Amino acid sequence: MTAYDLYLRALPETASFEKDRIRRALELLGQAIERDPRYGHALAQVALCHHQLLDAGDGETHRGPAVDFARRALQAAPEDPEVLAVAAFVLGVRGEDFDVAVSLIDRALALNPSSALGWYWSGMLGVIAGHPDLALEHFDTFLRLSPRERPSVHLTGIGMALFMNRRFEDAAAKLAGSLERVPNFTISLRFLAACYAHMGRLAEAREIVRRLRAITPVVVPTNLRFRDPLQKELLLTGLRLAAGEAE
Repeated sequence: MTAYDLYLRALPETASFEKDRIRRALELLGQAIERDPRYGHALAQVALCHHQLLDAGDGETHRGPAVDFARRALQAAPEDPEVLAVAAFVLGVRGEDFDVAVSLIDRALALNPSSALGWYWSGMLGVIAGHPDLALEHFDTFLRLSPRERPSVHLTGIGMALFMNRRFEDAAAKLAGSLERVPNFTISLRFLAACYAHMGRLAEAREIVRRLRAITPVVVPTNLRFRDPLQKELLLTGLRLAAGEAE
């Protein structure tokens, strides 16, 4: 029960997307894992924290731990749908074998088709895989299964999918809504800056870049894992324009 309490205390820290609070979450989760080394949910959450710190520009040293803890979570809880879903996402973004990640998320949804988080992470993987329409369907299922879910993360996912479909105005509305709830979410900031740039709203794009630079020096990442090269270039082009690198 102590390990479970520590895990619960870590969740709002992780959900803040603030570097200092994510590090606090890692401390709490580390204490939970010390008490229960095979606590699958805690191991998966550690993997997610390292993934988030990578996104926040905290250094490439988080990549190895993100993958390692995702694998440890799978070994500890191979039949837990939510552990499978989180591990699948982290491995899909940070690991080397995207097909394995897809098979894991499929396994999670087969084990529990009513897992709202399973559908959410499947939607995120759908965006990365280059299937924005499928991703939007999965986000819709997530919302139907969990209509009171804290809205910031799903708005970001929906905004990403809409962006990839070149629906920039709709995407910008979702991403701005996400940032109202979590102002420091680097993914939302990058996609919103790119949206504004593609819409010709360069002053607003530059303002979003200013906010992004207050969090991380990395405006245009070099390690994006989006599988569709045209979609990846759509984001990179928008970010370069927003950052003033394409003029």
